[in-house]
Amino acid sequence: MSCQTPRRCLHWPSGADIPHPHQHDIQTEETPVARCAVLTNDLQYDLVNKNEERRGAVAAFTPKMTAFLADMRQLDVPIVHLQLINKEDDPRAERYDGWLPVTKGSDGARIMGEFLAEEDVIVEKNKDSGFYETDLDERLKELGVDTVAITGMQTQICVQTTAADGFFRGYNVIVPSDAVVSAREEDQTRALEWLRSYCATILTTDELVAAVAADELPQFNTVAIP
Repeated sequence: MSCQTPRRCLHWPSGADIPHPHQHDIQTEETPVARCAVLTNDLQYDLVNKNEERRGAVAAFTPKMTAFLADMRQLDVPIVHLQLINKEDDPRAERYDGWLPVTKGSDGARIMGEFLAEEDVIVEKNKDSGFYETDLDERLKELGVDTVAITGMQTQICVQTTAADGFFRGYNVIVPSDAVVSAREEDQTRALEWLRSYCATILTTDELVAAVAADELPQFNTVAIP
């Protein structure tokens, strides 16, 4: 799948190889290996435009989200956009009034331009979790990432499943509460409570940017299960 225009991007479809760094690209003390990466979920035209509730919720969250992504890029934190691609032969893929959204190569599957920058990475997924049957885990390890900040839409589905899958794979998981969005506020509130109780540290975007800048990322402490 070609990169979106007019911006350039690194695009890692499942199973694709990525180039190894040349000697002059090896990280030094001046350019430390990344420890944290931001993962976005489903910020795609078809998905956001499904209904008025989604459009309104995403419009409200966009200013804070775009500012957060800009701050993290300034700190050399990789931004990885998880791009849902529905397969035509998947009977469980949600149809909108009989048509299948976010199919491979379609305009509606593109990451929304507000959230995409030239240096960002796009990883395709076919299910809600960005880790399910993708190369995301391997790609993050290539970057030396041990902490993932999981963002995007919707909090109770793609954010929650990606966070749990990252936790299962040994990542330190952070969810910025103002960088996730759901069509219904009650769904977001419920999901954040579950994430906090099970697998993720919940911060604001300002708190996360400050923690990255200070190299003091909080570590999730497993909550005792009653």
